[in-house]
Amino acid sequence: MPEYVVMFPADSEAEWEAGTEADHQATFDTDQEFVQLLAARGGAVTGGAGLAHSRGARTIKRGPNSRPLITEGPFAETVEQLSGFFMVTCDDYDALVEAAEVLVRSHPVVEIRPVEDS
Repeated sequence: MPEYVVMFPADSEAEWEAGTEADHQATFDTDQEFVQLLAARGGAVTGGAGLAHSRGARTIKRGPNSRPLITEGPFAETVEQLSGFFMVTCDDYDALVEAAEVLVRSHPVVEIRPVEDS
């Protein structure tokens, strides 16, 4: 069965931190609704995670002379931060996209990418 990553690349970390428990629960409820809609269409969530705040990130990039350069946090040029993702399987890509439409109630952008076969 084809595998996909459903990502949330534009969630606001500041809004999440300022949100109430009720706000957070509304997001969790929307995510659970996606899981149920996907299952009804023959797909399944096989993994995923919410990611901690980007201030805990370390970025490793190629520096001078191709040596690793490690910085705290994400790239300064990056406006959007990945806040979480689901790993899913689904035989019908259109059904996955249809189920994922509910996610924009809580996530301003939802990106779906196929996982390459290895």
